[in-house]
Amino acid sequence: MHRLLVPAGLMAQETVTLPPDAARHLKVLRPRPGEEIELFDGQGHSRRYRWADGTLCVANGLVTYPPPPIRLFLFACVTKGSRWDWTIEKAVELGVAEIVPVISERCIVRLAAGERAAKAERWRRIAADAARQSDAVWLPTVREAVDFSEAVGLARTCGHVFAGALTDPPSPPMWSAVTNALAGGASSSLGVFVGPEGDFTPEELRTLLETATPVSFGPTVLRAETAAIFGVSVLAAACHGICAKTCLQPLDKKE
Repeated sequence: MHRLLVPAGLMAQETVTLPPDAARHLKVLRPRPGEEIELFDGQGHSRRYRWADGTLCVANGLVTYPPPPIRLFLFACVTKGSRWDWTIEKAVELGVAEIVPVISERCIVRLAAGERAAKAERWRRIAADAARQSDAVWLPTVREAVDFSEAVGLARTCGHVFAGALTDPPSPPMWSAVTNALAGGASSSLGVFVGPEGDFTPEELRTLLETATPVSFGPTVLRAETAAIFGVSVLAAACHGICAKTCLQPLDKKE
């Protein structure tokens, strides 16, 4: 079924007039008469409409889903071009709640303050498309790129953050660290912090490990974008048993 992202509150209407972006997308889809289209607002609500005579007419009641019991955060240094776009897309598919793009000292990508708002808008469009295609009902927050020190400050607000880091003694495998943290008491948020292509500087790593738990991403050296998705995948897998019981079940369905 085709899905369209619409503003919150629009689905209270029995017959919908789509905003320009969604209308353009629907035109490209060329729906057949009688075909159902799902509208969702990225805030846990969805509703099906039927295409008839050039109009979307309501087909079922509003469905409301609860937010995930554990919010997943990705703090990742921005990589080049399509690699970063891919990172956003896959992180959304895996269910992240917030993506924090980071500019560290060794990042190849450098974004001036004046460029960051425009870049963030583009990244949000990528996230919206990924949510639409993956049947997500919650749209993640995608922040403007922030400098490393600000990102560490944001990480401190997360319940538990894990950082891929080489330490002495060696860091434990990420899976073990995450499952141990969950066993020690459910946290409302978990995050992973991933460095740039050239890794963190020694000073950055010292600062980060005052907040984050160092973990190993395995025996091989991962590219920055691979490490980001590996980290999110581990978080998502560890939380799956908890989240699956609530996230996919409607909280309320109004006929």
